Amino acid sequence: MPPPEPTPKLRLAPAETPEELAHRFERETRPVLLQRESQLENSLAGFKVGSVPYLNAVPLTRGLEEQILFAPPSELARLLQRDELDAALVSLTEVLHHDRYDILDGMAVASLGEVKSVFLAHRQPLAEMREIYCDTATLSSLNLLKVLLAENGLKPELRPLPDYPSAPSLDNVLLIGDPALEFARANPPHELWDLGAAWFDLTGLPFVYAVWALRRAPNEPLRRRLREARNFGLDTLDTIISSRTDFDYDFRKDYLSWHIHYHLGTEERRGIARFIELLRKHGLGPVYEPRFVA
Repeated sequence: MPPPEPTPKLRLAPAETPEELAHRFERETRPVLLQRESQLENSLAGFKVGSVPYLNAVPLTRGLEEQILFAPPSELARLLQRDELDAALVSLTEVLHHDRYDILDGMAVASLGEVKSVFLAHRQPLAEMREIYCDTATLSSLNLLKVLLAENGLKPELRPLPDYPSAPSLDNVLLIGDPALEFARANPPHELWDLGAAWFDLTGLPFVYAVWALRRAPNEPLRRRLREARNFGLDTLDTIISSRTDFDYDFRKDYLSWHIHYHLGTEERRGIARFIELLRKHGLGPVYEPRFVA
């Protein structure tokens, strides 16, 4: 009886360095990502959509950039009210103050604690402030400031901010978005009262700054495309962080990876409900119950 064949020896693949593994992963996934991006091209045909021109909203419109109108949230709100847009990424309070929109469930611009880009810059102690100049680009941050001041028994006069260049010369100023980030990074003599952190200290909940507001009309394809764009943005967040030129890489990574999040789940809904409760408590209405659509 012939002896059994020898068992062939296994040959181990040569070990790859972390850099080689990263390059191989990129090569293997790039075709899939390009296909997803191409599927989003012209996918909003028949719909008019607006979003804000801020770094924190970039992951929500990944692949849709050429099809979207970019404007401050206050301008987007006006266009929505005139039915000139089918959907827009607007301040949460735009939806709460007008019973004519649905909120696209599952996604938002939110923070759990320090947000970095919504703050009251103040030279005077909070208890001694007599007036605050407020960025007029959004209502959510303004109403959040009103709630936080009221909860602390403070009633300074709120005035509209004339323009961004004047902000450093003012004693107390509310800023949001990229102008706020630029202000903070210039090392002003002001103290910064981060409203995301202040909200968390008060409630222990996330704060939702912006949501996709939808006109109440047949729009399931639009909702699907907005979800796909958000998923694509989160799947390629590292690429967004690496390729953008806003500020610097370390800041973008910290800001988009830790301070901002893009889901709207149970805790975010609790945060919205608490905000509604406090808006009503302090007479900042009318306030309507939000309607969520999947």
